[in-house]
Amino acid sequence: MAIGTFLSDIETLRRKAREHIEQGPVTDSYGADRERVIAVLNEVLATEIVCVLRYKRHFYMATGLSSSAVAAEFLQHATDEQGHADMVAARIVQLQGEPNFNPEGLATRSHAEYKEGTSLTDMVREDLIAERVAVASYSEIIRWLEDGDPTTTQMIRTILTVEEEHADDMLNLLKGMD
Repeated sequence: MAIGTFLSDIETLRRKAREHIEQGPVTDSYGADRERVIAVLNEVLATEIVCVLRYKRHFYMATGLSSSAVAAEFLQHATDEQGHADMVAARIVQLQGEPNFNPEGLATRSHAEYKEGTSLTDMVREDLIAERVAVASYSEIIRWLEDGDPTTTQMIRTILTVEEEHADDMLNLLKGMD
């Protein structure tokens, strides 16, 4: 195919855009299994919510001499994770799905575990583990989706970048505690 040519002519694109208008942004060109993508995104949503809850607990439970800087990091990460949850929920709705905020089963839908930790070091370690789970999981989702859903792929890439930063933050805190 020559550079600059479309797969379809403009009239065909316009006609197809009028068909199934109730599906909003989901068109015939959507190349993924929409129902499976929604299910996976609901797992991502659960993961982000569990991370918000864990970081919030760690923020409130952080005590000791070096706790104020660590607590501030916990709070920032909780805020970031909430933003991720909001992005994922909005994308689920765009795909004509329903975001699952039901607290029942939240921990089983989540890829990350909710581990409280008994000391500041334990909390940082558990957060690092959870971030590593998210990095591995979200990397796999990106490979799975490939070009089938470029919008969701880009959103997960954006979230993945922040999760990698969080893992690096937790690793640096952990190194400072040793």
